[in-house]
Amino acid sequence: MQLSIDLTGRDVLVTGSDTAARQAVRRYEAAGARVFRLSVPEGAPGDGPLPERPFLLAAVDDGQPGWEPLLERSRAAGIPVAAEPAAGPAGHVTLVGGGPGTLDLLTVGAVNALRDADVVFYDRLAPYQELERLTSGRLVDVGKHPGHHKVTQGDIEKLMVEAALAGENVVRLKGGDPFVFGRGGEEVASCVAAGVPVNVISGVTSAISVPAAAGIPVTHREVSHMFTVVSGHAPLTEKEHTHLAGLGGTIVVLMGIGTLPQLAAGLRRAGMRADMPMAVVERGYRPGQRTTIAELGTIENAATGCSNPAVLVIGEVVGVAMASRNHAAASADLNRLAASLLEA
Repeated sequence: MQLSIDLTGRDVLVTGSDTAARQAVRRYEAAGARVFRLSVPEGAPGDGPLPERPFLLAAVDDGQPGWEPLLERSRAAGIPVAAEPAAGPAGHVTLVGGGPGTLDLLTVGAVNALRDADVVFYDRLAPYQELERLTSGRLVDVGKHPGHHKVTQGDIEKLMVEAALAGENVVRLKGGDPFVFGRGGEEVASCVAAGVPVNVISGVTSAISVPAAAGIPVTHREVSHMFTVVSGHAPLTEKEHTHLAGLGGTIVVLMGIGTLPQLAAGLRRAGMRADMPMAVVERGYRPGQRTTIAELGTIENAATGCSNPAVLVIGEVVGVAMASRNHAAASADLNRLAASLLEA
């Protein structure tokens, strides 16, 4: 995470090995400091000149003994000492689930991974607008839009592997969860094939969080005890329509605007009733979030003008959400009426 303090023109001495201190150096430089380095307690030929009295000493925990006397002398001289974590492992890839696009739903693990990154490859569904607050690493936009891949999947995997083999701590930041229609399995396989260590930090999937943002639960007691998540990138087969219609419960479709007409028609042909409640939630947790509610038989017309990113929800839980919303509106009307009568 970047520093929130303005250190413009201030001398900051960062201690610790070059590998361990590389990210701390970037953070202090980003805050405007003039950064000086001390890589070993007794100094090293490559460290260069040191300030007579730094404004701050940033002590990176590099695991080496011998730093404590310097820290004690600094404290005794009234120079603040800031404890800094060591940089993340070099030559490593972490797939990070960024959730539905809001910082509020990033996990602690995701924030820590971004803090430790040397380079971040991100896409458009991740919370990329705030990345400069979360990391000092190099930011690379590899975003993909429906029908247009800015960087192909193969090229993304190649970039990740090359950066890790060059000794960088790589974060691949993806929207939602890396293993829910995120092609995370392919990226893990590429790293393993290249001998690059890789781990995965799960994210909050939009299949649950975006309906929740619209007040729609994907399960509800005595209404739905299961939910099925479907990719909307390609039309389903008749067999798949039949299977979905026969399962019951809630159907959640990710990025399904393009295939909405085929989906609605296919489910009706498979026996799902035309008055089944359905919702389209666009841009969940983002500016302009909008929910369109209709029935399976009328959703195609109702959703005219809707666009991805969107999540489709089909099932009785949509009716539960509508009833709750109507109840809340009625309660608000009664409260306003009561208040006006009291004032009268």
